[in-house]
Amino acid sequence: MTRKQHFFAFSLVLLFLLHCTNTVVAQPAAAPAPGPPGPTNVTKVLEKAGQFTLFIRLLKATSVADQIDHQLNDTNNGMTLFAPTDNAFSSLSSGTLNSLNDQEKVALIQFHVIPTYVSLSQFQTVSNPLRTNAGDSSRFEYPLNVTTFGNSVNISSGITNTSVSGTVYTDGQLAVYQVDKVLLPWDLFGAKPPAPAPAPEKPKKKKADAVADGPDGKVDDSSAMSLVTNIKNVVVFAHAIAAVIFLL
Repeated sequence: MTRKQHFFAFSLVLLFLLHCTNTVVAQPAAAPAPGPPGPTNVTKVLEKAGQFTLFIRLLKATSVADQIDHQLNDTNNGMTLFAPTDNAFSSLSSGTLNSLNDQEKVALIQFHVIPTYVSLSQFQTVSNPLRTNAGDSSRFEYPLNVTTFGNSVNISSGITNTSVSGTVYTDGQLAVYQVDKVLLPWDLFGAKPPAPAPAPEKPKKKKADAVADGPDGKVDDSSAMSLVTNIKNVVVFAHAIAAVIFLL
């Protein structure tokens, strides 16, 4: 075989090797299989939506955010959250939040959480008052009432009246609805109900052998003297009858 033939054969082998190398390199690596979805984080949902900075701060400061995440990932009931915007907090009277202690701030934020998933259409059939994570929903405590008109959902705490202005997030497990006012519960901001009147005292029983008192609260002397006189008359009359019987 001549030198030219050797060179030509070597060139063919080199071209073949280069082609195989390019083919291997050009093939993309297989994408990894998608893992299970991570747990829902309510603060991340609100951060992504924007305009809820103050509400997020209170959710974290009161640890209500951790409670929500725990309930979401450990129960099947779902959660519903009414999220006031930053403008909603700005419209509060000066000093409203500062007047609350830590426990009251927890109750305020829990008042915005319903421990079940409620879609917009389900608000038409819910029973009032709604029970929130704040607890007692009876009058003068933490009642939250919802009324609907068409697609409008109106909310009343007895102090605050507002409506759902938009859906921030919903996935069948967590529903977050935007509200343009902070929901103020009656127990923290309402007038306290009047205290019940004390029960009337029962009259004391008089002793059976008590002596009747006169108008001035002292024993009636005339009644006592009359009683003595009557006794003497009875004794005299008895002696007279005895004498008559003896004479007979």
